[in-house]
Amino acid sequence: MPPFWTISLLSKDMTGQRIVVIGAGPAGLMAVGKAAEAGAHTLLLEKMKHPARKLCIAGKGRCNITNIADLPDFIAHFGKTGSFLRQAFWRFFTPDLMDFFRALGLELVTERGGRVFPASGKAPDVLAALLQWLEWGGVQIKLSSKVDELTTGNERIKGVVSRGREIPCDAVILATGGASYPATGSTGDGYRLAVSAGHSIVPIRPALVPLETSGDAVGKMAGLNLRNIKAHLLVNSKRRKKAFGEMMFTESGVTGPVILTLSGEAVDAMREGHKVVLSADLKPALDEKKLDARLLRDIASRGKENISSLLRGLLPREMIPVCLDLIEIPPDRQAGRISTKERRRLRTWLKDFRLEVTGYRPLDEAIVTAGGIDTGEIDPRTMESRLTKGLFIAGELLDIQADTGGYNLQAAFSTGWLAGVSAAQGV
Repeated sequence: MPPFWTISLLSKDMTGQRIVVIGAGPAGLMAVGKAAEAGAHTLLLEKMKHPARKLCIAGKGRCNITNIADLPDFIAHFGKTGSFLRQAFWRFFTPDLMDFFRALGLELVTERGGRVFPASGKAPDVLAALLQWLEWGGVQIKLSSKVDELTTGNERIKGVVSRGREIPCDAVILATGGASYPATGSTGDGYRLAVSAGHSIVPIRPALVPLETSGDAVGKMAGLNLRNIKAHLLVNSKRRKKAFGEMMFTESGVTGPVILTLSGEAVDAMREGHKVVLSADLKPALDEKKLDARLLRDIASRGKENISSLLRGLLPREMIPVCLDLIEIPPDRQAGRISTKERRRLRTWLKDFRLEVTGYRPLDEAIVTAGGIDTGEIDPRTMESRLTKGLFIAGELLDIQADTGGYNLQAAFSTGWLAGVSAAQGV
């Protein structure tokens, strides 16, 4: 990691924009680098002892930096607030980000689902490339430097106060992250600073978060990871959203990419008092007719075996007793002696295994924060506040959140890029 620099406060005698960036996460690092590249005098303030701690654990430590989905599909992954990002993505999108990192010497690989990772599989390599870029640009960095307040006058930014010292500047880029994984520094400080500048906050809640379910079935399968399953989220018995991929059981519920994708919708529905149920299709490659034919063939050829033995060809070992308990078939029943009605119950369960969702894990276990600064109060063409001149906001602080798969990090880099360029131009 390159050395950090001793800070000389941004001087009024400097020519060019004096810009303070608050937060050394992906949005803040991109913003300060682009501002410096555009000729601004830049100061990056980070309250933690190390920069980008959350970035270094992203993607299970591998850092899924973006996704190669085309623009309409990409935006669709953000739901109702996705259109806000259209301008930022138009200016700086996936191909630009990939070219940017390659120019810094970081090799990339694209994996299943269009997800892009550093070829090394190590998130710290992404951070090292960014810090090298900032060193080349002459960015001043100050760690362990929490910003206590913004100073404003006549509805515009005047500076910031950090560690009891006021630092005058022409623009501030607020990029402190949300409120998930607080141990990494994302403790919601940016919301307080934004509110002090007149902004309103869409209620924050966890997104991309494990779900809790009723009953003891999940606890009996804790640690079991299922691949290639299709899951539907049912809200008041109506299908809302579906996802395909991996799901894992925990002591209290379910997690994994499929669950994380569905979790945002589940959280919002529960907050509104709706009944939420997860329906898992454990055999999505077979429709009910083909699955029934498979069961009949297995029963015809292995009818003398007990049903527990027969199911080993269809289910992981840990699921078999749970399955038989829920559909009320004795585990020692000979396969050839199960009734037509019992076979239908088994077939239905394999295609529609249901778990009632009763809750969700807290923000400190969520990958991202849903809610945040109201995007209606931000100019999407520049990321500048519509309420306070010279204040720019980027990254997870905004009320934008997407599915897992690299979408959220791309949004952080894109909004940071646009905020840095715009602040340097003094728009």
